[in-house]
Amino acid sequence: MATVQLLKVRIAFPALFEAKSINDGDPRFGANFIIQPGSKNAKALSAAMKEVADLKWGKKADTILEELIKKGKVSYVEGEKKSSSGDVYQGFEDMYHIGANNASRPTVIDGKKAPLTQADGKPYGGCYVNAIVDIWAQDNKFGRRVNATLTGVQFHSDGDAFGGGAPASPDQFPDLEDGADDDLM
Repeated sequence: MATVQLLKVRIAFPALFEAKSINDGDPRFGANFIIQPGSKNAKALSAAMKEVADLKWGKKADTILEELIKKGKVSYVEGEKKSSSGDVYQGFEDMYHIGANNASRPTVIDGKKAPLTQADGKPYGGCYVNAIVDIWAQDNKFGRRVNATLTGVQFHSDGDAFGGGAPASPDQFPDLEDGADDDLM
């Protein structure tokens, strides 16, 4: 297993507070992270995939990893994320991506390392986060794959929300001191 810390990446399809079932599988926590090609994040993920493949398959690692990539049996994809109809998802244009999940709820914190809850409205799809993922190779009765387990997410900063708006900032509201709201009607 290789642990990778992703820094300032956009998060998409987050299921961080409530586990969700995908393709009728067991409910899991998880998210997708958009990776800039050529970035430190992209290089770290490529190196981690190679590392775990080498550990699992030795001299055959390069051949097996190449085959898994072609068959889409890796969690880190050096290409755009597309819907089942072939359309590129918003925000994934000309980008790479990694999907990571976990049966256990990952750590979710803010920039000061304080725990976040779903009620906080962060992280949301489209914001920037730091994330920690464990990359590991699978070779068992379920087949060969290179997977990613999501262990933690830290809200970094706001971004353009996917499929809906980001929560309103308290600064967007007027101050409502005694009688101050009389002029608002």
